[in-house]
Amino acid sequence: MTIKHRPTSRDVALAAGVNQSSVSRAFAGDLGVSEETRERIMRVAAQLNYTPNALARSLITQKTQIVGIVMASITSPFQSILLEKFVAQLRNSGRQALVFDAARDEDVDDVLSQALQYQVEALIITSAPLWSQKIEDCAKRVPMLLFNRVMPGSTAQMLCCDEVGGGRLAANLLLKTQHQHFAFIAGNNNTSTSQNRGKGFIGQLQALGFDCMIEQARYGYADGYAAMQRLLRSPNPPDGVFCASDIIALGALDAARSMGKRVPDEIAVIGFDDIPMTSWDAYQLTTIRMPVDEMIASAIEIVNTFTQDAPAPGKLHVLSEVTLVERGSTRK
Repeated sequence: MTIKHRPTSRDVALAAGVNQSSVSRAFAGDLGVSEETRERIMRVAAQLNYTPNALARSLITQKTQIVGIVMASITSPFQSILLEKFVAQLRNSGRQALVFDAARDEDVDDVLSQALQYQVEALIITSAPLWSQKIEDCAKRVPMLLFNRVMPGSTAQMLCCDEVGGGRLAANLLLKTQHQHFAFIAGNNNTSTSQNRGKGFIGQLQALGFDCMIEQARYGYADGYAAMQRLLRSPNPPDGVFCASDIIALGALDAARSMGKRVPDEIAVIGFDDIPMTSWDAYQLTTIRMPVDEMIASAIEIVNTFTQDAPAPGKLHVLSEVTLVERGSTRK
């Protein structure tokens, strides 16, 4: 059978001698189609070079199997790692990802309106402020998961690691290695990640009678570089610094070295995330490792429980297994 147009399920049905609905059911894995019929349909489909039209199927079933991923600064090392892993795991679960990226100076709110224009079955937001009415409004229309973000009082589902505990791990390491003057370089001040990591670090130090300087930055290399410069030019510079993210810490490390500080003898630096660059010989950054693969797997499990007509009520899921990874930027 020769077909001059793009083959359709109707063409396959005619060639295989079955109803068109049988073709759709065979490709959907419907157990009601006999194995003999399924094999015949697949053989004919291969001969005709037929592949199912996902868009057409979604119009019939009202299910697109598309999950929207909303993130900011997609070029940052940690976000790009998240995106790669999310896309792979969603594909393995039979879904596809549609990515919406907020630029550095753009809020997530600015791209949510775009996301709602597409027929996504759920939204995963990896960058979110402490509060957003736009996110709340969207969570009432589309099932939503805030990944690695906490929005107190939100009606969305939330999944994060024990960031407060990670901050405590950083403080305990610096105390154990005999540091005396401490600083925290924060990320964006309206994010739960920065606040909770700082809360754990500063709270642990204060509980043991130590003060802590706070330097405000954003989640970028240049921000960490400039923040460390300000700290080291202060009247009482720190000898132990915890940063809200690895990319901030890498900038802070380079700034300390550029100002003649010996790492880790004169100053120690700790990050958070454990991105691949932290293990490079040029950095050897001590950091707090997030259980990223486990978190993404859990996120997809949560998303798979969502139904389009009944968004799940807000709930916070916390995975506690953060790990201290000691490298050369801290004393032994």
